Amino acid sequence: MAATAVEYTIGGVKIQFPCKAYPSQLAMMNSIVRGLNHGHHCLLESPTGSGKSLALLCSALAWQQAQYEKEGMSHNEFKKPEVTTPCQCACHASRGHSMPRSGYVITFASDNYRPRSSTLASRLSEKRQASLSANADDDFMPDRKRIRSLVVDQKERKRRCLEQGVIIISDDLQGETPITESPSSCFLCPCDGVKRGAKAAEKTKDKDKANNGGSCKKAVPKIFFGTRTHKQIAQIAHELKRTFYTSTPMTILSSRDHTCVHPEVIQHTNRNERCKELLEGKNGQTCRYYHNVHKMRDQGTLQWVHGLQQAWDIEELVRLGSRLRCCSYFAARELMQEAHIVFCPYNYLLDPLIRESMEINLKGQVVVLDEAHNIEDCARDSASYTLSQTQLLAARNEIDGMVYHNIRPIHHGPLGAFCCSLLNWIQESCGALSERDYETSCKVWTGAEVLVIFHGLGITADTFSVLQKHLAAVLEKEERVGLVNGQEDMVEVPTLSAPTQTVLKSLFMVLDFLYRNNCSFAEDYRVALQQTYVWTTQNDPPDLPDAQGFFARRHRRRQGARTKTLVYTLSFWCLNPAVAFTDLSGSVRTIVLTSGTLSPMGSFSSELGVNFSIQLEASHVISKSQVWVGTLGNGPQGRKLCATFQHAETFAFQDEVGALLVRICQAVARGVLCFLPSYKMLDKLRERWTNTGLWEQIEQRKIIVTEPRGGARSDFDELLQSYYDAIKDPGHRDGALLIAVCRGKVSEGLDFTDDNARAVVTIGIPFPNIKDLQVELKMKYNDQHSKTRGLLSGSHWYEIQAYRALNQALGRCIRHRNDWGALILVDDRFRCNPNKYITGLSKWVRQLVQHHNTFGGAMQSLVTFSENQQGAATARANGSCPPEQTEPTKWLPSPSTLSLLLPSTNPTEKATEDPPQDFTPRPHFCKWKFTCVKNHFFHISSCTIFFLDVVRPDPVPAVLQAHLSTLPCLCGLHVLLKVKL
Repeated sequence: MAATAVEYTIGGVKIQFPCKAYPSQLAMMNSIVRGLNHGHHCLLESPTGSGKSLALLCSALAWQQAQYEKEGMSHNEFKKPEVTTPCQCACHASRGHSMPRSGYVITFASDNYRPRSSTLASRLSEKRQASLSANADDDFMPDRKRIRSLVVDQKERKRRCLEQGVIIISDDLQGETPITESPSSCFLCPCDGVKRGAKAAEKTKDKDKANNGGSCKKAVPKIFFGTRTHKQIAQIAHELKRTFYTSTPMTILSSRDHTCVHPEVIQHTNRNERCKELLEGKNGQTCRYYHNVHKMRDQGTLQWVHGLQQAWDIEELVRLGSRLRCCSYFAARELMQEAHIVFCPYNYLLDPLIRESMEINLKGQVVVLDEAHNIEDCARDSASYTLSQTQLLAARNEIDGMVYHNIRPIHHGPLGAFCCSLLNWIQESCGALSERDYETSCKVWTGAEVLVIFHGLGITADTFSVLQKHLAAVLEKEERVGLVNGQEDMVEVPTLSAPTQTVLKSLFMVLDFLYRNNCSFAEDYRVALQQTYVWTTQNDPPDLPDAQGFFARRHRRRQGARTKTLVYTLSFWCLNPAVAFTDLSGSVRTIVLTSGTLSPMGSFSSELGVNFSIQLEASHVISKSQVWVGTLGNGPQGRKLCATFQHAETFAFQDEVGALLVRICQAVARGVLCFLPSYKMLDKLRERWTNTGLWEQIEQRKIIVTEPRGGARSDFDELLQSYYDAIKDPGHRDGALLIAVCRGKVSEGLDFTDDNARAVVTIGIPFPNIKDLQVELKMKYNDQHSKTRGLLSGSHWYEIQAYRALNQALGRCIRHRNDWGALILVDDRFRCNPNKYITGLSKWVRQLVQHHNTFGGAMQSLVTFSENQQGAATARANGSCPPEQTEPTKWLPSPSTLSLLLPSTNPTEKATEDPPQDFTPRPHFCKWKFTCVKNHFFHISSCTIFFLDVVRPDPVPAVLQAHLSTLPCLCGLHVLLKVKL
């Protein structure tokens, strides 16, 4: 049975919610609306499965819709096109044109037929349109001169049709609903003069608006909704379909790996390279899919012609692109112009190079970052860059080749000198490296020290700005007159290859941060030169016959022999995430960070350099009986389990963990997830259990699936599907066991609902590798600036990374209100030092932890819990279980019932089970008031009091100040409070 939609009014914004909201959802929506209203940044933690995404979407889009209404605009301007009659002016009437009856000849309103703003796709499309062939079946078409006469003739024919108020739909749209448009008048029409005058007035108004700082009409901010992975975007799009706001104009920014539909490009190992080759028209080939972007570039066309009137995901856009033979990658980028909400992975918003490439402008916009527990790492990575000596050498050689062939030598010359200077410095520094580990050496400089070194190489802030201009010049597309087959023709000037462009752009991005604001970020960087060895596999070349045609049998190496190669890498590491985050915090209207595992929340403000004035830690929506949380410090044989490096390497520990998993798989039916600290431990356990037979014992009970270390996305999806299939159809077994790694693909954002995860087992505590050079430098950096910048100490930061990874793994289990499962933390440190290790867990987990001294007692408790939950689920499915008994809702009928909050007094009036007659279900419109608290009402349910749609009384009553002073945000506007009686 579908839930009934409910309207909430929070902070003056009417929010249409698809169902009755949980208290945690009301709290989130209240915080988001308050932040958007006042332009404040929000830091919101809500447990996984508590409806966080739904609250985010509804509150943000409702606020945006309210802004459109304030500005006198419709929140959805893309209505169904209207079919109108042709222009009846004198010049059109004299030509005797009438409305055609064919379904493929469409009219469109001339007011809507105007040139689009220039974008990357439109500019390239217009430039390449002249090279299209009349053959509609070819994907690649050579550029030939004889085609131009056909194109000119086709354009002339289309121009005449436009003057007649008619658009002819191409053959590609046969069998589909054509685009409904209306006639455009010619330039001789009197009506056209009026329209041109109106357009000129609009342009003048736009100019005045720009000159006056936007005083004419305030632009409504777009919402940029960032998630960690594309898989999470699909989940968000599914949630948006459930809401009242499903028809909001939207787009999804993604990579070519997810959106390209060209049959040749998708088979290429490097889709970006092949796509750019086709766009540049190399080898006389162009991409016909790209030239059809106009079929999907408008929100109105997408919704009313192609049927995507509701929220869609990437797969739906790709299917549409394949059917229309249209590039869905560039179509998604074009749709961003008219979109009200833009979904993308959040590194698209943090990385300055990706923002520039995708033409993302965040000034004055709203940025929502979901699953933002890794935002600090992502921000640091966005401002960092690592390249090898081989990459730099290849870039230098290509630039020298440009100079040698006299291709823009004025601009390429300084760039080549820059690469030479870096190569010489690397070569000179190789002798000063210090041995760090086995076959590993390194040397580290601070950012300030590197700037001094660069000054000696002739690279300063002034010369760097000149280098930036040279780089911009060599990247520009340019055509010159040249000889082609003995005849003069326009030829395109060659440009640098994509790998070389990436090297130069990334280096310049880092240098821009180093020189920015008078080198204020120099101390936030560490530059490391590392020497390592890389093992590569080489196969023998094929045998070739000699001059007489005989094959000589030469000495062969072993098949797949591995050779060791020396590699030098230069890393520019940003240790302060605030460096990259300043581009966002200094320009956007509001930043909303949300996740189920943000605790401790204080580190985000100091690490990101942002003042999150609105913070929230919401409670879970499930009851305590639905989850079993326990720690185990001993295994079945009574051995102590402590997954430190020293213990984890022993066979005794590995055997005990294997026996423990066997018992858990016997106690818990269906799906079980097991998370390990590292891939190294996974490999060791798999090897040991295979030798001892423990692996086979587990497989007798459940199918075992292990997370791969790398590999293609399709391989991972196939592996994951095999796990789901094993649970749905286990055969003679009882489900499946998925062994994964913390911080891996399985632990981040995947949804294991119901039987897919009835238990989550974590082995050890997933601390980062303490021997990693970058981790060591970050800890030292935090210790150095902990007092001056308020950063966490290095050791505290190190522990938090482990807790957040652990909380993410534990969050795979409970995915909705009726879900149930067990969380099993295997490590003796949780029991021995709970103040240190338990406090780092999420709030809802921390409150339910039970320490079990014996393994037998824990298993008995776990079996009882699992059997009870399975029995209750079976009874509910069969309809034999009576509905859950809950305390009836009670309404306080008079102002004097405020005394119910005071344990020392007796209420003079008794609460009734019937609501007041003048009570409206929507809290904002409640007419019932108290004499002492203005615009408050109290709803008692299950011994809980909720203050809904609170308006701050002025002054705050002393009775509330005295007895409710411990409640957070009592005096804040539009807050949700929860009080246990």
